[in-house]
Amino acid sequence: MLLLLASGAAAAQEVRRPVLELGLIGGGGHVPDYPAADEGRLRGIIAPFLIYRGEIFRSDDQGARLRALRGEDFEFSLSASGSFPVSSDDNDARRGMPDLDWMGEIGPTLRLTLWRAGDAASPRRILLETPVRAVFSTDFRSISHRGFTFAPDIAFEARNFVLPNARLRAGIGVTFGDHRFMDYFYGVAPEFARPGRPAHDARAGYLGARASFSYRVPITERIAVVAGARVEYFGAASNRDSPLFRRDWNLSVAAGFSWSLWRSEATVAVDDDPFD
Repeated sequence: MLLLLASGAAAAQEVRRPVLELGLIGGGGHVPDYPAADEGRLRGIIAPFLIYRGEIFRSDDQGARLRALRGEDFEFSLSASGSFPVSSDDNDARRGMPDLDWMGEIGPTLRLTLWRAGDAASPRRILLETPVRAVFSTDFRSISHRGFTFAPDIAFEARNFVLPNARLRAGIGVTFGDHRFMDYFYGVAPEFARPGRPAHDARAGYLGARASFSYRVPITERIAVVAGARVEYFGAASNRDSPLFRRDWNLSVAAGFSWSLWRSEATVAVDDDPFD
């Protein structure tokens, strides 16, 4: 969710933006406790953000990534993501089990532009992204490796959609995970088995499908707001027989803001890609 919030203003002709920006992001929404959970809760956070528009490393409204190789219609990069922790005491299905800690993901992504349309004033495109990421969890006392995921996604993006400088993104995708990743969510060790929650050794494979939507609108040159939603479907998932698998459908909704408090005097041209 947080990776949707950092933003900058766009213009139709040559655009120059600060190389570096510092500010605050904040947001909240309702999210499920974990994939296929039947419980969720309201979550919120306010945190500092950094935008850096370097040629190789870039951190912006598309997330933090290391753009190792790029051309007109492709980009090979290193990207990251993350998610909130869950206290097992607050979730009936997991009660008495270890908590789900803060999670982070990092790994290579190949991004292909499959289609472009519009002009500099209202560009449109369809992207295919194929992130393969290593997953880690932490309680801020230690870090544990939680396996790997593969989460391809195809998305439609549009700039200046309905409102000036607004950005629309709508995508669909699927997620696969290895044994260690699946076991973190769906495995039940024998010592945590109880009536109604038998022991379960999770299997690698298909996790589920998702459809997501986000819409970001700059309010001023320094302030922007964003809203988004994600629907996930877990039918035919490889761990449907886990006692922790509770629901075929999950819905997440979120809204937030970004506020740029400081900008560098140095700028960089971004007109070579109207979506940067």
